[in-house]
Amino acid sequence: MKRRDFFRKATVGAVGASLVPVVGNAANHNQGVVDRENDRWYQVAKGKMGTPDRQETIDCDVLVLGGGMAGISAAVSAARNGANTVLVQDRPVLGGNASSEMRVTVNQGSHKERESGIVEEILIENWVYNPQDSYNVWDHVLYGYVTREKNLRLMLNTQAISAEMDGDKIKTAICWGITNETEYKINAKQFIDCSGDGLLAATAGAEYRTGRESRNEFGEDHAPEQADGWTMGDCIMMVTKDMGKPVPFKAPHYAIPFDYEAAFKDKHRRIKQVKEGYWWVEVGDDFDIIANRENIRHKLMAYFYGVWDYIKNSGDHPEADNIALDWVGSIPGRRESRRFMGDILLNQVDLANNKTFDDAVAFGGWSFDEHNPGGIEDLSQPASYFHKGVKELYQIPYGALYSKNIQNLSFSGRNISVTHMALSSTRIIGTCSTMGQATGTAAAMCVKKGINPCELRKKHIKELQEQLLRDDAFIPRRPALDKSDLAKKADAIMGSSTISGDAKNLVDGMSRDRADKIHHWEADGLNAELQLEWKKPVSISKVELKGETVVSRKMMMHKNPEKYTKQGQINAVPPELIKTATVEARIKGKWVEVAKIEDNITRLMKTSFEQVKTTAVRIKLNETWGYKNAKLYEVRCYS
Repeated sequence: MKRRDFFRKATVGAVGASLVPVVGNAANHNQGVVDRENDRWYQVAKGKMGTPDRQETIDCDVLVLGGGMAGISAAVSAARNGANTVLVQDRPVLGGNASSEMRVTVNQGSHKERESGIVEEILIENWVYNPQDSYNVWDHVLYGYVTREKNLRLMLNTQAISAEMDGDKIKTAICWGITNETEYKINAKQFIDCSGDGLLAATAGAEYRTGRESRNEFGEDHAPEQADGWTMGDCIMMVTKDMGKPVPFKAPHYAIPFDYEAAFKDKHRRIKQVKEGYWWVEVGDDFDIIANRENIRHKLMAYFYGVWDYIKNSGDHPEADNIALDWVGSIPGRRESRRFMGDILLNQVDLANNKTFDDAVAFGGWSFDEHNPGGIEDLSQPASYFHKGVKELYQIPYGALYSKNIQNLSFSGRNISVTHMALSSTRIIGTCSTMGQATGTAAAMCVKKGINPCELRKKHIKELQEQLLRDDAFIPRRPALDKSDLAKKADAIMGSSTISGDAKNLVDGMSRDRADKIHHWEADGLNAELQLEWKKPVSISKVELKGETVVSRKMMMHKNPEKYTKQGQINAVPPELIKTATVEARIKGKWVEVAKIEDNITRLMKTSFEQVKTTAVRIKLNETWGYKNAKLYEVRCYS
C-alpha cells in the first residue's frame, strides 16, 4: 500500500464501536486503517465464514499522545482537573526514554534544584514500591500510578497515525492497536501531543521545523553560521553484571571496530566506568531522522558492540575482566526530531538571559548540552559541545506549548516550540514533565471554558498559573496570589515552636526556599502545631499543605545507583516529609477533628471534608518519615 493511500484509508474511520466478530458479508464495513475485505475468518463455534470487526469509537475531553514522563504528567493533570482523559502509548510500557526499554535517567532540569508536582510524586512512589532499583518494576510503578487515576483511560500498544480535521481543529485521532489489530477513532476536544516525533500533529498540518537554525536568525551564538538539517542523535544504553570470575566476550558479526585513539581525543568519550551505558554511542541524521530510524538502530548496535569489544579485548581495561553485559537496549532513545511552532519560539537568548514571560507555566535549568549531531560517526568533533550553562532556573512560556495554526493542539516534551539550541537544554526529562503538567492542566481548563489554548493564554493565564502553583508545580519568580485561599486572609498564623523560618512564611506564596530568602517554617521537634485564626467566621472544606522533600537533593533511579548514594541521594521516601497529621477546626468554641493524613508520601497534602464554619484551624504534625522536626512550606484553606 502506498504511503499516501495508507493515510487516505486511515481517515475513513469506523462506523461502529463493536469488538465482537461479525459473521456474514462485511465487504464494505472494514474500510479503515486495514482493508479486511479479503479476511476470511471461519469461526468454528458459529460454523460460519465472516470478517472480524475490530473497531471502536471513543469520546473524551482530552487525548494525550505519548506515554513518556511528559505524557504521563499531562494525562494525570488533565484527569485530576476534571477532564475525561485518554492516554495513548505506542509501546507496551510507560516512561518513554525513561522506561526499561531505554533506561534514560529522569534527570532534573537543574543540578541545583529538582522539580516538584507530578514528576516528584512518581519518583517518591518508586522508592516505596521499588527499593530494589529495578527498571522492570519501575515500568509497573508508572502503570499503577496512571491506571489508578479516575477519569483516565490508558491504551498501551496503540499508535496515533492520522488526524481527522474540522477546519483548523482536530476532530478525531485515528489510532491502531498494534497487538489487538483494532482501529480506534478517538474523538476529543483537546489534543496534547507528547509523543516526541509528533506524527498525529504532523498529519493534522501543524507547522514544524527540523534541523539547526543559523546563528543570525535568533542571535544564538552557539548556533552554526549556516542553517543545516542536522539533529542530535539517538543512542542505546547498557547495564552490566559482575560475574565474580573472568568472562570472555566475542563480538557479533555486525560490530563496527571502535577507533578509540580518535575517540579519546575528547575527554567525554573516555571509558570512565564499565557499569552503565555510554551516551556518546550516538548516531544522528542530517535530513530525516525519523525515516532513518531503523538504519540508525542497526548502526547503534554495531557501534556499541565495537566499543564493548574494545573494552573487553583490548587489554586496556582489566577492570572489565569479570564484567558481562546484562542488558543492552534494542530501542534507541531519541533526543530530537520535529519541533512544532507555537505563538512563541523559545531560543537560546531567551534562556541564557533568563527572560521573564507573563505566561510562564514551567521551568528548566540544564546547560546548553548540544551533542555533536554526527555522534560517534564524527570523532573529529567533541561528543557534546557543552556550551555555557544558564545562571539560574529559566521560565518556559505557555505560548511555546501549543500549535500556532491548529487551534486545539498542545505539546509537551522535546517537540515543543523551541530552536535547536534551546532544545539542547529543554529536552531534559524532568523539564519535559513540568511542561506536561502545565498542558494537561490547561487542556482541562480549556474544556471547562469551551475555549482553546491561544484564548486561554490571552484571557485566563493567571488562572492557569494559580492552579499549577496550587497543584505543587513551580514557576520561578512567580508567587501564588490565589484570592480564594482563605489562609492568606487569616488574621493570625502561629506555630507551637520555631527553630527556622516563620509561620507567616506559609502564606507568602512561595513554596520553596530561594537563595535570597527562607520561605518555610520548621518546628522544634514533632507533635508540632500550626494554628490559623480569623476574627470573623469562615467556611472551610479543604486544607492543603506542602511539606519538605529537599528539592536540592537528587531522587532519580540510576543504572549505577551506588554513584549517587555516595553523593547523598536517599533511595526512600524523603525522611523530612510529613507522614501523619490531623486537621482540626474550632466550632462553637470546641476543637473538632475534620481530616486526617496517614502514610503520606507526597509533598502536596490535600484534605477535603464536609464544610464547616469556624474561626480557627489547627494542624497537628505528628510524624515524619524519619526527620526529627516538622517542616512545612505552605498552608492553604478553601471553602
